[in-house]
Amino acid sequence: MTDVDIEGFDAEIEPVDGPISDVSPPPRPVVAVVGLAPRCGASTVARWVAAALAARDPEGAAIISTVAPRGAGALRMPGAARLARGLGARSLEPVRAAGRLCLVDSEVHSPLSIAATYLAPLILDVGHGVPPDAALSVADHVLLVASPEVEPALAEVVAQSIARSAPEPTVVLDRALEDARWDGRADVVLPESRLAARRAATGREARGEIGLAVGELAAALEGSLWH
Repeated sequence: MTDVDIEGFDAEIEPVDGPISDVSPPPRPVVAVVGLAPRCGASTVARWVAAALAARDPEGAAIISTVAPRGAGALRMPGAARLARGLGARSLEPVRAAGRLCLVDSEVHSPLSIAATYLAPLILDVGHGVPPDAALSVADHVLLVASPEVEPALAEVVAQSIARSAPEPTVVLDRALEDARWDGRADVVLPESRLAARRAATGREARGEIGLAVGELAAALEGSLWH
């Protein structure tokens, strides 16, 4: 017991039993997606990964930071609607919601300001030609996206350069074709699928072969935060 005397009033305060509850937010991945060439599929991969992470998150939504975000008009799910309100309350407007995703303009808000909210998984879509330094500085995972037209040697050189100051990148080959040059040189290989690309545009998870591959990647990204 602890005696407390407040202006002559004696009271006894019972100590609190048990540990104080931890109210810190759960760890959520921050993933930088870097495209190695124009139109290599990096933005589509970013949305696939974001939707897969959103489906695994308790809030059912994820954030995409991208240049000139598109997606308004697509049906937004309840989790994305709640997340959009939460982002707006933190002055991270404008927010466009589509499917499971909330899209935030990377030219308006810095990666750090978005990551600091801890509201949902965050995917930083780094367009080709955009300096990746700000995104890499806050990311705990990096995806390096290439199309078959990209030389595998370029992916290796860029991956080695990024790994000097950021997490070692996972190389993703999108729209993969039969190409001996890429044998054993990509960590994740995704086939071409127009249907999956359309689902990405509306903020929904990919299905089929791509859905399985992206789901495994999302599980690995999420799971590594707990080790």
